[in-house]
Amino acid sequence: IIPADNPCGDFSHDRCHGEAYENRVKSKTAETVTIYFNKAQQDIIKSTLPQKVKTLEEALQDYQNTMLPNATSYGRTIFADEKYVGDIWCYCIDKGETPNAMLSYCIFESSLWKKGIASTAVSMFLRLVKDKYRLKTIGAFTYSDNPASIRVLEKNGFCLVEEFIEDGKLSRYYQHSYDSCNIL
Repeated sequence: IIPADNPCGDFSHDRCHGEAYENRVKSKTAETVTIYFNKAQQDIIKSTLPQKVKTLEEALQDYQNTMLPNATSYGRTIFADEKYVGDIWCYCIDKGETPNAMLSYCIFESSLWKKGIASTAVSMFLRLVKDKYRLKTIGAFTYSDNPASIRVLEKNGFCLVEEFIEDGKLSRYYQHSYDSCNIL
């Protein structure tokens, strides 16, 4: 149920494996950037999610850059039952003739993996960035040995475009087209 006073669609109930979660995507803050950076240092996350920033200072600077008028990235936090559990963001936002961007997301609370929280957050975020940036397509990379991420993308209408090796790891590129998608 999305409340009538919530036009951005940043609220959803998700029921999976007999558990119900109230999911929200909310604005980032310097505090959530710090929490995310520290949680993302877990080996299991580093093995499934390539990370551009190497220091907390870089992460905070990236966050500050998202607030600039011509920012090319935009992110939100993921909450499940009012608990901060991850981040979702788009980057390389191109507002040109065919507006497009890239998507990334991470649920850093492993106890909440495989509960549908990432799938719900991606669905909400896709609607949000489509309206905000008038996107036509959005792409996403994932490692081929990450079936959970592959499932999240496929459940949200992403199609496999290419499989390739990057940095010695078999990887996949998926793309979501808003024009041909009947999910959103």
